[in-house]
Amino acid sequence: MALEAYRRKRDFSATPEPRGGRRRKGGHAFVIQKHAATRLHYDFRLELDGVLKSWAVARGPSLVPGEKRLAVHVEDHPLDYGDFEGTIPKGEYGGGTVILWDRGTWTPEGDAHQAYAKGHLEFTLHGEKLGGRWHLVRMRGKPRDKRENWLLIKGEDDFARGEDAPDILAERPESVKTGRLIADVAGEAPGWSSKTGRIRRSAGRATKPAASPPDPRPSPDPPEPAQVKGARKAAMPGFVEPMLATLVSAAPTGARWLHEIKFDGYRLQARLEAGRVKLLTRSGLDWTARFGKAVPAALRGLPVGSAILDGEMVVETAAGASDFSALQADLSAGRDDRFAFYAFDLMYLDGYDLRAVPLVERKALLAQLLGRGDGILRLSDHFRESGALVLRHACRLSLEGIVSKLADSPYRTGRGKAWVKSKCSARQEFVIGGYVPSSVSRKAIGSLIMGVYEDGALQHVGRVGTGFSGAVAEDLFRRLERLRIPESPFAARLTAEEARQARFVRPELVAEVEFRAWTADGHLRHAAFRGLREDKPATEIVRETARPAAKPPAPQRRRVRLTHPDRLYWPEDGVTKEGLADYYAEVWRQIAPWITGRPLALLRCPNGIAGERFFQKHAWKGLGRHIVQVQDPRDPKGEPLIAIEDLDGLMGLVQSAALEIHPWGSTIADWERPDLITMDLDPGEAVEWPAVVAAARELRQRLQDHGLAGFVKTSGGKGLHVVAPLQPRAEWPAVKAFAKAMADAMAADDPDRYVSTISKAKRRGRILIDYLRNQRGATAVAAYSTRARPGAAVSAPLRWDELEGGIGPAWFTIRNMPARLATLAADPWDGFRAAAVPLEAPGARRGKAG
Repeated sequence: MALEAYRRKRDFSATPEPRGGRRRKGGHAFVIQKHAATRLHYDFRLELDGVLKSWAVARGPSLVPGEKRLAVHVEDHPLDYGDFEGTIPKGEYGGGTVILWDRGTWTPEGDAHQAYAKGHLEFTLHGEKLGGRWHLVRMRGKPRDKRENWLLIKGEDDFARGEDAPDILAERPESVKTGRLIADVAGEAPGWSSKTGRIRRSAGRATKPAASPPDPRPSPDPPEPAQVKGARKAAMPGFVEPMLATLVSAAPTGARWLHEIKFDGYRLQARLEAGRVKLLTRSGLDWTARFGKAVPAALRGLPVGSAILDGEMVVETAAGASDFSALQADLSAGRDDRFAFYAFDLMYLDGYDLRAVPLVERKALLAQLLGRGDGILRLSDHFRESGALVLRHACRLSLEGIVSKLADSPYRTGRGKAWVKSKCSARQEFVIGGYVPSSVSRKAIGSLIMGVYEDGALQHVGRVGTGFSGAVAEDLFRRLERLRIPESPFAARLTAEEARQARFVRPELVAEVEFRAWTADGHLRHAAFRGLREDKPATEIVRETARPAAKPPAPQRRRVRLTHPDRLYWPEDGVTKEGLADYYAEVWRQIAPWITGRPLALLRCPNGIAGERFFQKHAWKGLGRHIVQVQDPRDPKGEPLIAIEDLDGLMGLVQSAALEIHPWGSTIADWERPDLITMDLDPGEAVEWPAVVAAARELRQRLQDHGLAGFVKTSGGKGLHVVAPLQPRAEWPAVKAFAKAMADAMAADDPDRYVSTISKAKRRGRILIDYLRNQRGATAVAAYSTRARPGAAVSAPLRWDELEGGIGPAWFTIRNMPARLATLAADPWDGFRAAAVPLEAPGARRGKAG
């Protein structure tokens, strides 16, 4: 970051902060400034390239080894700032009091520029208060992040302290420059110190920019609604029924529209009045107590007397996206440490009703109130690009969709056309009219029987048999047993198949369900339970359609009968055998080229990922008739290997609890000549995700140097696979030798980043370039195959530019991959086979270039 960003945010005619003079080179100063703005934090600054690289550390540094303190990367500051102490006037960027808490020098370990670029700075501090080894580690970003989040961590050394030792922040609160405390500075006039006299700002003319970006921290002063056109002075209204979005088939375009990410949580109205906070559902139920203490406390800390905010309570998974199932699981478990409240509207503020104010101005007040940080209270930001473009990016990241809003719209209760929603996959609420007991547990449900209201009558729309964790399936059983009734609540008589094993209930509970499409007869296709919607009454649930339903494409026919379809394969994620079968039916066209006609190795988990697991390469007793037995031509008398030819074969693998599919790199038609190379990038401990991405790009370039095209996919685990198509001419020994030479060259050229040996002792902080997938009989997980790990991730082919979009190694899962594929304009690996070329000997092209 250059000093332009620093200067653009400040009016130097009003603030005593230095403007910044000419840079010097070669210094290694560090400073920590204690900064009491709206919230107290510590600004940690390291001199590099003539500026102070800066991080805002919310809770300050800790001397406890391994304790992680969030450090938000902010704009570079001038070196002059290292001596600044005093007051920044209210209303200016970062307004508040600043003292110089510590200063000294720092010594980087290794090349500081490389470490900074990689996102892991290791260094020693030589300060008046702090010393010893420290780490700054960049965290993997999320799609909506405006700033980089890092972690400040103390290393284990003589300067470290135990958890029970005194906190250095409380032990030494004073300035190292003047001995003053924050309270001393706060009580003095701006630009003046009783100990040092006038604090003069740097000379030089300063001009206020025409349009400064908003302060990323909340303003120290509350916004002024009286100055906003349309604000009406009024008493605080009672519960405000929410403004709702209408479902549309395509996102709107045009300059009048703002587009926000659609969150996957509970819509809540936050009401602040006289120090009290209430969180009300969309129907007005008081759910304040359900979400713990942290969110209400954060709302109470806002600099307002009274306000009404509209927003969504979410839980974000490790992948970085909000997840309703995770929110439900946390509520059921009594866990409250992952809740975050995204506010997207402001209807009332300090004596003024804002509902008639244009949306864009309401959001400006909200931004001033909340700031744009990544704390527990967050602003739902918006985009002004084309709605189709924003939706496409949301769907690529497997988010739920977007909400588009007219920038000048007032806040009007009810559903209208000023707010519209566009979804990446079909999803809505349904009424539970019955259930089918589990076939594997006496006290759990196996599937739910769903309906919607049409003209006041409940109409049957099918069953949902996946998406329940074990605990949820048991909880639903207990709830539904109390609602049992002898007769069907549905208006029309169910067929014999629809009524098979059904137990009917009073239609009072509402479930949110994600599904692939409507079938021709109006039933749900490939549906998965996402959670109960206790905030919506059953009688309001109707079929949601964006336009008259067209006849959906015919689903892949499954002829293989699944026994115990409700058996949980991923218990925490609620993915059953039926759910796995639905997933593979959805992605059959994409996965088929990678798993048909090849010898396969399977990871089988008969009781799901939490139970026994074993690899299986050979045929077994009781093998399903749709799974093919093939004989290795090199071992004609040995045990046969296994392969599949069609969707029925894949369903046979699902029935046999194959949770991972690992094909050979060659086909049964040509056992000895592989048609692809797979290089597995496996990061060791302490390797950050950007380093893995950089390794994949470097590997791609090296392949291109040898005339090969590189394609990338997530492993579904920790790393990435770079795959190159081959014309099947070279035999296994040559392909293995080429892959080994490639891995060894990377390790030799950059031994601090890469290794090519399996030894774990050598892998910490480095990436293993695993070439051993490229030998006869070895396998690699197939594109689109699931992984037998928590989260139900899949190995996902990507376009190279998608690596910049916040996608991590386990981002795509059974749950979101079908929706991603449905919204992609083209296969991420389009042209894979067309790019195949014969393998050249290692170094052949390099030699020609010389």
